[in-house]
Amino acid sequence: MTASASRRRWIARLAASGALASGGIVGVISRALAKGDLGHAQGVQRIEGSVTVAGRPASVGTPVALGDRVATGARSSAVIVVGQDAFLMRADSMIVTSGERGTLSRLLIETGRVLSVFGKKPVEIKAAIASIGIRGTGCYIEVAPQDVYFCLCYGEARVDGARMETKRVKTTHHESPLLLTESDGVVRAEPGPFRNHTDAELIMLEALVGREPPFLTSGVQYPAGKY
Repeated sequence: MTASASRRRWIARLAASGALASGGIVGVISRALAKGDLGHAQGVQRIEGSVTVAGRPASVGTPVALGDRVATGARSSAVIVVGQDAFLMRADSMIVTSGERGTLSRLLIETGRVLSVFGKKPVEIKAAIASIGIRGTGCYIEVAPQDVYFCLCYGEARVDGARMETKRVKTTHHESPLLLTESDGVVRAEPGPFRNHTDAELIMLEALVGREPPFLTSGVQYPAGKY
């Protein structure tokens, strides 16, 4: 069986079990399967509520180019694909993607909560007080007035902030969430809880760019329902 066929069978089994039913995820996957778009989808893939791209109202199918600002309104969300990278934006979130020669290499998270998966290339993420360097990972970030929450879902990352010692993180399945806070001009990274994102969402995002999360193929059995 080819890798593509295996992934489709796995996703179909998850959908049948209800594991992907939350938040319209199964609909995103079903539409992509029907169009043969797994691994080829681009632009806006799902919208709930109000979403703008480059300041204009967006709909499913709206393209997202490097340099565009994408924003979700209150009680809104969006799934977007830019090249080999995919994002789930929750309510009141705003991001800007940028790069060179059509490849995303920088992500600015201005506000809100964003789950992201990236192809195997260096990407620099700026999220308020935090600067995060990643390569081929999945991560979830929340930018709040009092702190920045960062969960490296899998992969490796470098976390920096003002006057802090660079922190290097390596995970396979959400092991080391961080809360970054700033006091007296110094950023500190402390262990945080796991919160507000799921494996089903990661599976959906990776499927849209033709990949699957490494925890699917690791052979490790993770606690049911925790993620």
